[in-house]
Amino acid sequence: MIKECANCNQEKEHHAKNLCYTCYKKLKWQPKIGTCKRCKRKINLHAKNLCAGCYNYLFHLDKNKAYNQRKSNNVDLKTYQKTTKECIICGFDKIIDLHHIDLNKQNNSPKNLIGLCPNHHRMIHNYNFRPEIFKTLKEKGFDLPLEEKLEFHKKRS
Repeated sequence: MIKECANCNQEKEHHAKNLCYTCYKKLKWQPKIGTCKRCKRKINLHAKNLCAGCYNYLFHLDKNKAYNQRKSNNVDLKTYQKTTKECIICGFDKIIDLHHIDLNKQNNSPKNLIGLCPNHHRMIHNYNFRPEIFKTLKEKGFDLPLEEKLEFHKKRS
């Protein structure tokens, strides 16, 4: 309903107490102050009796981590989502990390990017388990770079 605001005298949509929405927020509205369930601070509550920081930490942490990983690897959203659907090796689909096969973060071609679960991602960066992971990736048809460090490791053993 459009009425004249009692404060600013402009004809705007009426909110409450003869005030437009903007004036109501400035003059009458008070935030709900309570104790956050998680951090126990007395602060303005956001939702679910949590402060804004705790709410974002609990309900948006995965989105923030995905955004940060995309930004640090210079990968666009569609490529990131396509690559990180599931682990290439085991098929796990809950938590997936992005891995550059040639270890060059500037090379973002789809052939160079694979999705790995945290276990296999850690294994591929560990020389003790790298041959096992490389063997599995070769069986699945991935082109892997030759690595002198890997050959040196085999000779020492």
